[in-house]
Amino acid sequence: MKWLKRGAIALVAVCVLAFTVLATWEPFFASAANPPKARTYSAEIVRDEFGVPHIYGKTDADAAFGVAIAHAEDDFSTLQDVVAMSRGRYGAIAGEEGAKVDYVYHLIDARGTAEREYPKLPEDTRALFEAYAAGLNQYAEQHPQELKLANLFPVNGMDVAAGFALRQPFFFGLDSVIGPLVAGEELRREHGPDIPGFPRPPQPVAGPLGKSAPPQAHRTLVLPVGEDGDDLGSNAFAVAPQKGGGTTTLISNSHQPLRGGVAWYELVVESGEGWHFAGANFPGSPYPFLGHNEHLGWTNTVNTPDMIDVYQLELDDTGTRYKLDGQWRDLESEWVTLPVKLGPVVLPVRREVLRSVHGPVIKNERGAFAIRYGGIGRLDQLDAYYRLNKATSLEQWQAQLARMAIPSTNFIYADETGNIAYVYNAAIPDRPEDVKADWRSILPGDQSALIWKGAVDYAELPKLVNPASGWLYNSNNTPFTAAGGGSDLDPRAFSPVMGIELKQTNRSRRAYDLLSAAGVLDRKALERIKYDTAYERAGYVARLFDELAAMKAEGQLAKARDLLLSWDFNSDGKGPADALALLMIRDFMSADYANKPFPDVAAKLAEASGHLMTHFGRLDPPMADLLRLRQGDVDLPLDGGSDTLRAATSWDVDEDGRLSLKHGDSFIMWIEWQPGKPVFSRSVQPFGAATTRPDSPHYTDQMPLYAEHRLKPVHFWREDVLAHAGSRKRVSNAR
Repeated sequence: MKWLKRGAIALVAVCVLAFTVLATWEPFFASAANPPKARTYSAEIVRDEFGVPHIYGKTDADAAFGVAIAHAEDDFSTLQDVVAMSRGRYGAIAGEEGAKVDYVYHLIDARGTAEREYPKLPEDTRALFEAYAAGLNQYAEQHPQELKLANLFPVNGMDVAAGFALRQPFFFGLDSVIGPLVAGEELRREHGPDIPGFPRPPQPVAGPLGKSAPPQAHRTLVLPVGEDGDDLGSNAFAVAPQKGGGTTTLISNSHQPLRGGVAWYELVVESGEGWHFAGANFPGSPYPFLGHNEHLGWTNTVNTPDMIDVYQLELDDTGTRYKLDGQWRDLESEWVTLPVKLGPVVLPVRREVLRSVHGPVIKNERGAFAIRYGGIGRLDQLDAYYRLNKATSLEQWQAQLARMAIPSTNFIYADETGNIAYVYNAAIPDRPEDVKADWRSILPGDQSALIWKGAVDYAELPKLVNPASGWLYNSNNTPFTAAGGGSDLDPRAFSPVMGIELKQTNRSRRAYDLLSAAGVLDRKALERIKYDTAYERAGYVARLFDELAAMKAEGQLAKARDLLLSWDFNSDGKGPADALALLMIRDFMSADYANKPFPDVAAKLAEASGHLMTHFGRLDPPMADLLRLRQGDVDLPLDGGSDTLRAATSWDVDEDGRLSLKHGDSFIMWIEWQPGKPVFSRSVQPFGAATTRPDSPHYTDQMPLYAEHRLKPVHFWREDVLAHAGSRKRVSNAR
């Protein structure tokens, strides 16, 4: 029996050893980054009455150091997630979902792109990123109790750059291609109608235009790095002085998740080197991505040109070589270790990453597929955004976009001289038009002639500058409705190979109608448009209600159908059918945006009506009782809906059956240049400046403003922020 006891002890010891290894291996296995070169930074952080940081530095690098410190003070938790993604270690924090992100990090070679391209960036841009990394390192060193993952810091500028390389392709839908390929599912593409002609806006544009939307599919791999296509949305408006009663107006109304790695963070930066900008960034960025300086401003909305091509490779019997132009080539192969947190341990999961000359390669039961996408292997957007921040004229601003460095997103622009502009910005692949190929389908991978080398010229992109209408807008719609009748672009002027989308959204239809009908687009008129809560009976909304009208039903389902058919198509919270309509429309919008099959109307109606009866005991509760803005102890009613200009796009369903908003109107910024006056702006966040700090007074302090359609002033000028300062301090890494 002694040998059994000794064996049991040995087994326990082995188990303890195995547990210890699995609980501790990952931080030691991860390679530590070299910290930035020693340099002293100093910045002043002045927070206004809402806690928004205003960061001042002698140099731009000093200010970037302060940006990192200020953001970490408000949301170090999310910044750590972003840093972990940029180093391929997110699975050690977020488990299986994080490991999916890490797999894509390796698949698209985010680190390799950073290592190749970051050293090529101008010295002053790299200085900005090194300073930002130094700020993150200092905060991590001074707050070890907040660290989620050992050996995550220090980081350097290249680590921050790798995060950009990872995230940039997902704003035009790369996850909607990688996910189905990994799962072996069929890609879904939207085929535009083949009907000659161009109908009157704002109906969906039809014509012989070839491709429209990029490949879309049921999402089996959704990455927390961009706007999920199911929740696609943003609004942007620009009004010239002749239409705005003398005022030039720019309205930034981005729709992003309200929390997490792509939630907006508001800030103002100013340096002695001429960098002075108010706006918002995402965690992991040393500068704002949208907003304004003294002279000009811009905002963005997601666009969906066909930026992605998929090639099916012919492999040999070994599965290690592919044929190209009659010759066999070796697939590049790399084995990577993905950390996957499971309870108290982190499992090491080995995966092979493959690449061809086309790009990343994924094998599934259907074969081997290579992916090539716009902006692949480039990282110069890091420099372009920095230069945009410091541009002082339309010419300088356009010169940065003309580099084609920023892979995608529409830009809406306005400036102090009254210029307004819209650029359908996208590094659209320069596909050869003299090669016979169906670019909408999966392409043969054995022809090098189909492997394009770069982007189309900037001159080929749709763009409008100072249209006769005096206004511009975009709500994730086709660029061929942007400025009204007589000012819109003709789609027949653009190559079908570019794959420019033709879709409309309800927000686009509403904005187009309201802007076209307006006389003067002053502040009051624009507020009515921006906070509009109505739907047009068109597109997927029309199809939904046509099917409802034809649907046979009995009992409660018939009552729900009749109630919904009585709806006034306005989600203002005043009608008895608003709550039911809110629950219904979301999934139909999602299916339309992502090219999914149209949902079963009867099943969705039964689900929505059942939810209301279960949690409210009635089909017609006030919508304000259903849709809520919740954070901490604050719980406020909301209006709006999925795909209305007052956007409440998606939500979490809480235990009490209420819908807690998680995506929709996020950071809103309203910028005005009035005659003879300096730039003036207002803004609002859904929660507050300190989104993940429950003990901060700025955890929830903007919620009443957001719920009540109100904005707060942006203190752009130093004397103004000092007059409204809530706190003021200097930060430095000097020892």
